[in-house]
Amino acid sequence: MGIYLNPGNEKFYRAINSEIYVDKTGLIGYTNKVLNTMQQNLCVSRPRRFGKSMAADMLTAYYSRGCDSKELFKRLKIADDQNFEKHLNKYNTIFINVQEFLSRTSDIYKLIDRIQRIILRDIQREYPEIDYFDKDDLSECMQDVYEETGIPFVMIIDEWDCIFREYKNDKEAQEKYLDFLRDTLKDKRYIQLVYMTGILPIKKYGTHSALNMFSEYSMTNPRQLAQYVGFTEEEVQELCVKYRMNFEELKEWYDGYAFALVHSVYSPRSVIEAVLSGICDSYWNQTETFEALKIYIDMNFDGLKDDVLSMMVGERVAINTGGFTNDMVTFHSKDDVLTLLIHLGYLAYDFEDKCVYIPNNEVRGEYVNAVSVSEWGEVSEALRNSAWTLRSIWERRPEQVSKGIEQAHFETSHLQYNDENALSYTISLALYAARNFYQIYRELPTGKGFADLVFIPRKKFPDKPALIVELKWDKTAKGAINQIKNKQYFESLQEYQGNLLLVGVNYDKDTREHRCEIEEFHK
Repeated sequence: MGIYLNPGNEKFYRAINSEIYVDKTGLIGYTNKVLNTMQQNLCVSRPRRFGKSMAADMLTAYYSRGCDSKELFKRLKIADDQNFEKHLNKYNTIFINVQEFLSRTSDIYKLIDRIQRIILRDIQREYPEIDYFDKDDLSECMQDVYEETGIPFVMIIDEWDCIFREYKNDKEAQEKYLDFLRDTLKDKRYIQLVYMTGILPIKKYGTHSALNMFSEYSMTNPRQLAQYVGFTEEEVQELCVKYRMNFEELKEWYDGYAFALVHSVYSPRSVIEAVLSGICDSYWNQTETFEALKIYIDMNFDGLKDDVLSMMVGERVAINTGGFTNDMVTFHSKDDVLTLLIHLGYLAYDFEDKCVYIPNNEVRGEYVNAVSVSEWGEVSEALRNSAWTLRSIWERRPEQVSKGIEQAHFETSHLQYNDENALSYTISLALYAARNFYQIYRELPTGKGFADLVFIPRKKFPDKPALIVELKWDKTAKGAINQIKNKQYFESLQEYQGNLLLVGVNYDKDTREHRCEIEEFHK
């Protein structure tokens, strides 16, 4: 057993020995299926906190000849696979975490040299009897071992993309690194599986296609591996039953990532922290979030600020991900920035509709935090005032509500402010704080029509009134209240009788003023 060649299974043992372990060994079934095929090279990109290293440790424990992992896997899903024992601990497995090498070297040449020398040491210790053609050439030595023993190699690379995050502007270093990976991995008889994982997909360099043999599984299209990106809804439901957690609350906080094959994916690290503590909260690294979000949302691309604001109030934004070059510095448009935020986990992507959105409360809260320290001072002010505007509704103070809406209107001046749809956007920003207390529905079927906005109190806030908000453009706020009554929008909210407020809002295009009416509903 070596350190990098055929390591042990201790890391994966710690994972399954933890209080919460969600079985993702089905991934092994897929990698077994592509072993020694044209699809044997996998690049799997995920945000931080999404279990990248755990998956790499799991694959290492399964394939490595340096350990016996049968006992470790026998109660897990992969043990029922017909090929379970066929591939178990049968391969010369090399595992490297590139970040480890990066932190101990000063340039790309020293990093590559250190990786090669340390793997060569393990190989030559494991197989001292082999007559190596060139003991200093990693690829040649791996070929010599394979020809002599007939045992192929599995290569597992964690944090493969850290070069592109640390050497952001060094194109020469990046290309040197890609060429090293190509020379070691591409078209080599001794390789039967490569599993690379990191945050970014493979860097695009125009005609430079060093790693074009890889199949990519990313946050824009994880394909067959979608169920292994994070926790599925069924997995979270099981945890909620076991730990007596409110499933709907966890869903609001940590769900929202969706793919073509799996429509509900949860942030795994956050779910575990919430379940273990019994508290739904943000479990993201605050410093990391500020650094990422603040930098990127402050970029001065036309329309970026407007898109971020739209998503903060619940909208989806169309996007073209095709132009993104998979690095941290090359941005030609707002779409490139938004695509990077998908890979970082700060946005979710709808593959079918080609649009992005903020996935859940946890991430939305981080946008609010980032905006508060960004160059968007006026937006931050509007968000802070939203709590005051909401309280004004609860206290039946329509004039104060009108003032809050007016301030939010200043931040939506980019809109063609000429219909109820634009007004709805403004109201959503003015009442942003309502997301803490309510489930918010737009165009909800109620009575004899569709209510513009309906606010249903979350179960943990039974004292808060339900709200029906009707919007009018160049009419009257009183007319909005009358429409709620005439079309009986309250019929589907019978359980809130006695704790239901009707809110009418009108924008007068001549005076450019908002007016609000609030009534307590009594049937």
